[in-house]
Amino acid sequence: MDLSYSDEQTMLRDSAERFVEANCGAENLRKMRNTEEGFSRNYWKQMAELGWLALPFTEEQGGLGGTAVDTMVLMEAFGKGLVLEPYLTTVVMGGAALRAGGSDAQIEELVPALVEGELMFTVAYAEPQARFDLFDVATTARRDGTGWVIDGSKAVVLHGDSADKIIVSARTSGDRRDATGISLFIVDAGAPGLERRPYPTVDGSRAAEIMLGSVRVDADALLGREGEGLPVLERVADEAITALCAEAVGAMKVLLDTTVEYTKTREQFGQPIAKFQVLRHRMADMMMEYEQAKSMALVAALKLDSEDPVERRKAVSGAKVQIGKSGRFVGQQAVQLHGGMGMTDELSVGHYFKRLTMIDILFGNVDHHLKQFSAAA
Repeated sequence: MDLSYSDEQTMLRDSAERFVEANCGAENLRKMRNTEEGFSRNYWKQMAELGWLALPFTEEQGGLGGTAVDTMVLMEAFGKGLVLEPYLTTVVMGGAALRAGGSDAQIEELVPALVEGELMFTVAYAEPQARFDLFDVATTARRDGTGWVIDGSKAVVLHGDSADKIIVSARTSGDRRDATGISLFIVDAGAPGLERRPYPTVDGSRAAEIMLGSVRVDADALLGREGEGLPVLERVADEAITALCAEAVGAMKVLLDTTVEYTKTREQFGQPIAKFQVLRHRMADMMMEYEQAKSMALVAALKLDSEDPVERRKAVSGAKVQIGKSGRFVGQQAVQLHGGMGMTDELSVGHYFKRLTMIDILFGNVDHHLKQFSAAA
């Protein structure tokens, strides 16, 4: 089986890496994290012009018809540059929700604006009591005439402060932890009764707590079928996890390369510390963890479109477990081998480790996905 990138994927990778090298990285993160939105609208527009926002959509939908591996190529480059723009929330998560549950009318209305960079999305699925369970939904939606009224709150909504449209999971029937009875709604961020409380996350990105107090939406705000939103949410989570795994691989590669280069220049006892055998062993272990993580991320991308949901779940959860373990190991070793500098804000190493830590938690940590993998086996 040929696992090498196609010519188009190689061009995409090279283009993304050039963009990241010129515009992104730890220095850009330190500058942008103190701005109002935490990312650059100018960079977002450039991503639209490069066609990256159109990548996962079909040609009929106004996109480029890219695959999960194409998204992996792009996200790996983003991981190398600590990209802050809301590609994950808008294109990966929002795009997955629209493709999996959107009507023709919704796709026709929303996708072109998304592709042009004029509309940003996020998915509000998490609640304080739910931990990592997508089906644990206390937010409710009740019919009101021809529309719906939504009440509840959502936690850790990624880029929830800058999104124009928020896809909200709400229970339209059943008990709080039932797998059925969950519906998805496309809610305008400026809707009366919707309140956003933004805050910075540990990795320099942004999130928000969202409160919905009798928020009224029209009937056409329903995404997919009433009460059948969980499979769509699961699809969104699988695509997001696969993209995050690729991003983590990119971040690990930077940590590995940075650490190897540092040990070649840092001297102790009159020689570079890279000559010490014990440190060589550590860096060899870092390389093996990186390679394992990259392999598992590729498996997840290749299995993402599998017709067997169990096979897809095993691949995605397996990759998330490996990424969590490898990311922690590579990050810890990079920080330690840089000595006290590894913990400073001025050095890039700590920023990449923080991002890897955030990726480990998003959509379920190692323990959660070990259970998911076992349940699917």
